[in-house]
Amino acid sequence: MNHGIPKRVLEEMLAAARGFHELLTEVKAEYYSREQMRKVKFRSNFDLYQTKFASWRDSLFCVMGPEPLDPKELPDVCRDATMEYSDYVHKLGVTLFELLSEALGLKSDHLLGLDCAKGHVILSHYYPPCPEPELTMGTTKHSDPSFLTILLQDQIGGLQVLYENQWVDVPPVPGALVVNIGDLLQLVSNDRFKSVEHQVLANHAGPRVSVACFFTLNFYPSTRLYGPIKELLSEDHPPLYRETSLQNFSAHYDGKGLDGNSALTRFKWQRQQ
Repeated sequence: MNHGIPKRVLEEMLAAARGFHELLTEVKAEYYSREQMRKVKFRSNFDLYQTKFASWRDSLFCVMGPEPLDPKELPDVCRDATMEYSDYVHKLGVTLFELLSEALGLKSDHLLGLDCAKGHVILSHYYPPCPEPELTMGTTKHSDPSFLTILLQDQIGGLQVLYENQWVDVPPVPGALVVNIGDLLQLVSNDRFKSVEHQVLANHAGPRVSVACFFTLNFYPSTRLYGPIKELLSEDHPPLYRETSLQNFSAHYDGKGLDGNSALTRFKWQRQQ
């Protein structure tokens, strides 16, 4: 709460996301694509060809930065709301990275200096009512391939987080945003911050609408390597992960799909027995 984004902006973003997904199929089809580098695309499961099961949702995917998105690339029905929400949520992300840097005992601009807030992607998810929700999932168990994720959700519910090996409901709170630590922040913080595993249940009620903002640069070509922050390392706290590029991490994450296993495992140093 108290995040500084006006209630009107939150409501208009949710309404705009729903408005796009309830357009005629032939209108949405103009945006359908599985091209990796396309900035605005409509699709169902990103891992449709990797996973054994499809999840019960559709998504509108918009790369908002670091290169400013041309508003004309966005569908008319959600253009203005998405651009306004994007500005607000990016500013909030900057503030959160400053606070998280201080929580690590670093200068407030440390994570910003690693370009953690330089790029962001907005995904508008739509979970239709499901006639047999016990047979599928809205989104299967996963953690996010980002530094940080800020989630706006409507009042339907269904989000759960894994806590002490138990699935715990995250009930919607009007006007509130949910903030998830992502895999990349766990990697650079050397496990000081832990990426949260979560899932979304399918539901008789609905549709459920949520808007996730992923702070990541993996859609922007960069040769920068990311590993544990050196100021956090010592003899008692050796590096737990090897360095990787964001493109390499993303390729591994997308290639395995949402299989319930952490993408971080591949990048861990194997300890000597």
